[in-house]
Amino acid sequence: MTKALIIGGGIAGPVAAMALQKAGIEATVFEAYDAPADHTGFFLNTASNGLDALKAIDLDLAARADGHPMPRLIFWNGAGRRLGEVANGVRLDDGTVSVCLKRGLLQKVIREEAIERGIGFEYGRRLDSHDETADGVVARFADGAEAAGDVLIGADGIHSVTRRLLDRSAPPPSYTGMIGTGGYSRLDDLAPTVGEQHFVFGKRAFFGYLVRDSGEIYWFANLAHPEATSAELSAVSSQQWRRRLTGLFAGDLPLVNRIIDASTGPIGAHPIHDIPTSPVWSRGRVLLIGDAAHATSPSAGQGASIACEDAIVLAKCLRDLPDPATAFAAYEGLRRERVEKIVAYARKRGNNKPAGPVGRVVRDLMMPLVLKVFASEKAHEWMYRYHVAWDEKVA
Repeated sequence: MTKALIIGGGIAGPVAAMALQKAGIEATVFEAYDAPADHTGFFLNTASNGLDALKAIDLDLAARADGHPMPRLIFWNGAGRRLGEVANGVRLDDGTVSVCLKRGLLQKVIREEAIERGIGFEYGRRLDSHDETADGVVARFADGAEAAGDVLIGADGIHSVTRRLLDRSAPPPSYTGMIGTGGYSRLDDLAPTVGEQHFVFGKRAFFGYLVRDSGEIYWFANLAHPEATSAELSAVSSQQWRRRLTGLFAGDLPLVNRIIDASTGPIGAHPIHDIPTSPVWSRGRVLLIGDAAHATSPSAGQGASIACEDAIVLAKCLRDLPDPATAFAAYEGLRRERVEKIVAYARKRGNNKPAGPVGRVVRDLMMPLVLKVFASEKAHEWMYRYHVAWDEKVA
């Protein structure tokens, strides 16, 4: 096997290309957008397991992408009462902890690293169809271009074209009932949240923030919302979002609305979807990885991390096993149970729909105990201590 066609230039695609290159397989990344999307989204958690996976391809992402270490998550109720603390992942033996990264910078760093290593990128290549030949696969794009390779890897995200082509009956992304909004702010009197991110259970919505050493505040809010498209949410102005959000958090911890009012740039919004399970991950010489196969809501902070794990495991399988069918079967056997468990965990954790008066009292009484018992580092080692040993062969 000598060449892979990778559909999608976000996170999973370029990481897969670099991992395949290390395994001795040439890869080219095909991206539907006409140019790199370095300003897509706001920020995201990259967990210690994802950072550890990238070390298999010699990429120190936390250092390269200006990561904000945040090994602790602090919870508050809307009245400003501290409810407790939970470990944000596990501190690995080499000191690695989970970090917060700006999504655009994360994608830029990964892409530039791939280009430095000789990975080819082609833009404006929206996949239209693919056909298998006697010894490979041909990808056909909407602009009329074609490309041939040994395998085709769909890393084109939650709304994956590759997934629809692979399995016409594949379940569409499932709306969680929530939207995410967010932005950046500055308040001169707010100290950096060293090693922490803070969350507030408001009466009508959920809020999170952290403060960098520079004074820049990263903030987000999750709120229940009728299903809407990204385009519909983008049509709402930042001023409209500011008014709506400050109204939702009226009567909660005053700091929340101070942060929102101090926004220094646009306020964005997006619907939160996941894919609980996709029954078909591969067929013939075509395989899905990352969000294309198993999108998770952002509440667990694992989307980017498990996509990186996918890429490394896939490269090992294609390196060590004799043909694509055997490699893809091994990959699915190694990955499906883990990622579907994480997707289910994230959806349960992400149910931030506001509680009523009685529910808030029960939550405030029980959460300190629950966090002490169930939210320790040990309770989540299954998620964060997952390690991909590059030098171990796949049987």
